[in-house]
Amino acid sequence: MTRPETAVAAVDVWPLDAAMSEPFVIAGGGEARVRNLLARVRLADGTVGWGEGAPMPAYNGETQAAALRAARAARTALLGRDAAAWRSLLAGLEDRLPRSGAARAALGMALLDAWTRSAGIPLRALFGGAETWLRTDITVSLVPPDGARLAAKRIAARGVKTIKIKVGQDLGEDEARVRAVAGAARGLRLMLDANQGYSPAQSLALLRRLRGRGIVPVLFEQPAEAEDHAGLRAVSRRGGVPVAADESADSREAVLRLARGRAVQVVNIKLMKCGILEAWDIAAVARSAGIGLMIGGNIESSLAMAAAAHFAAGLGGFAFVDLDTPLWFSRDPMRGVSLGPGGVYDLSGVRAGIGVEPRDPSAAI
Repeated sequence: MTRPETAVAAVDVWPLDAAMSEPFVIAGGGEARVRNLLARVRLADGTVGWGEGAPMPAYNGETQAAALRAARAARTALLGRDAAAWRSLLAGLEDRLPRSGAARAALGMALLDAWTRSAGIPLRALFGGAETWLRTDITVSLVPPDGARLAAKRIAARGVKTIKIKVGQDLGEDEARVRAVAGAARGLRLMLDANQGYSPAQSLALLRRLRGRGIVPVLFEQPAEAEDHAGLRAVSRRGGVPVAADESADSREAVLRLARGRAVQVVNIKLMKCGILEAWDIAAVARSAGIGLMIGGNIESSLAMAAAAHFAAGLGGFAFVDLDTPLWFSRDPMRGVSLGPGGVYDLSGVRAGIGVEPRDPSAAI
């Protein structure tokens, strides 16, 4: 029976557009402006929860317009239902939104934010409450070596311990970019991310070149096309570094196939790929197979990034954290939990929900 006070009374979805301080470029393309979606769920007791969806065409082809249409069409799956039955509601969103991870994430995030606010618990407690803080890396996108060097110096000055470097377009330029970062941020851990831009042979060639310069990354993310499990396995076995699946790990079934083929050592989980419920199941599949966990995202404000931090901290055991994208906003449209010194997300002060909301909620109306 629906509890009257926690019944979903209203669901609204709007575009969330924002300027970026600089373009964010990966092997598949780039973005120069944030085009996300903002969701709001209001319960009968007046509690409001917020969620964000971040489609990224360069990553998986999903657009803001398509995600908005999908999210608005799926609102009826929540209206009038008891938010306390959140698991069945999230499963219903999966059925309604089979091809829109960003819409699933936005609506599911807003629902869970509203319910945990009403219940008086932080979102991380819903996932298990294992940890209260996380330390993220910061990314250097596909910029020339001089720009990469300056970015690395700024990152090191923040006290961050790990730098993620985008590669996957040109072997020579990528080697120069990685060397520039390594020279400017000595002692920091380096990760590479090719976003499917390389063949396995190219990925192995880059690793050989870097090793010859004394540079050994701690992780190589998506060094082959998504369906090339044999290529992923070859890079992990012959390259001498752990390999992470990102684009290859977009569903429960995909991660199960990766596990059965022993193709990777780490899986990058993003709420935007498949929504919160499937991301939770992906973590369980990976853990059961002995695969390490990484949490990441698209170009997201501190709302979605903080939600992902709650997810990873609540479950615990995420060896790699990549939640830095609010840094690409000219001005973060959210207030509350944010990226702190040293790249730390401190969730210990959140008493209920995500702990983030729009700076100007009335602007969304």
